[in-house]
Amino acid sequence: MQSREIFKVVKPGMYTTFQDLGRTGFQRYGVPPGGAMDPFALQIANILAGNPPGTAALEVTLLGPELIACTDITIVITGADLGAQLNGRPTEMWSTRRMKEGDRLSFGKYRSGSRAYIAVSGGFDAPEYLGSSSVDGNIGIGSLLKKMDKLNGYPQPREQGIGLARKHIPVYGNSIRTAVIEGPHTEAFTSAGRETFFHTIHRVEANSNRMGYRLRSEQIKVREDAEIWSDAVPFGGIQVPGNGQPIILMADRQTTGGYPRIGTITSADIPNVAQLAPGGEISFYSISVEDAQERLRRMREFLHELYLFSQYI
Repeated sequence: MQSREIFKVVKPGMYTTFQDLGRTGFQRYGVPPGGAMDPFALQIANILAGNPPGTAALEVTLLGPELIACTDITIVITGADLGAQLNGRPTEMWSTRRMKEGDRLSFGKYRSGSRAYIAVSGGFDAPEYLGSSSVDGNIGIGSLLKKMDKLNGYPQPREQGIGLARKHIPVYGNSIRTAVIEGPHTEAFTSAGRETFFHTIHRVEANSNRMGYRLRSEQIKVREDAEIWSDAVPFGGIQVPGNGQPIILMADRQTTGGYPRIGTITSADIPNVAQLAPGGEISFYSISVEDAQERLRRMREFLHELYLFSQYI
């Protein structure tokens, strides 16, 4: 199917990019995986829109764009509640909504979360780089939305009102408690440092971004004789540099790191962390690898069942 123009960008928003589930197989060459900060919200948006879960969508950060539909389309907005409006009126999230040619999608008052996702039934025609449409401005892959950009796609008809049950819609708080798998450098931290990490409320700093969330709290002490080799770093890995202030490595993280890691946030908890806005608070507790795997299994099972169900709509 040939793509056609579906959106004209009136305002680009603060930081709006195409994101999918990231690029794989290139981290060993120094290319970060990238991808959506909140993979759960991205996949739900696509599933409701009738797309494969990993289809590229627009990731919107804090201040949303203003877009005019150039043809009749169906959209789904998930993730952060940034005050989405159709033609100046509040519109429902986590559900398919129809837009007619000339309709205007905008965002008003911020309510909760920090990243929203806009999927289009049929998908966007987003450029691919190394097998992914995820934009990573730090390494020069893709670019942010700009004023007067024209976005293309493959619009497909989709019934309005296909949505997620309220009980399944995430609630994004500004103070969260999240599970961590300890290590791999536990021995690099003093007992007092580990105690501080797990019994302190950490605040997200304003200079946090898609590379990492910088936290501010009591100093987490590292042993003076601690030495580690640089190694590959995962999404959610928590580094502690010399100043004792943790950094949560996020989607656009570097591929390797030399700071000791006190733990890694579980994959099932990454979405809640990704939705924390600057000034948000986070505390940590330890769980086993087996418990973390079970949580991820349940999340993937839910997404899979929802996808199968969506194919019959």
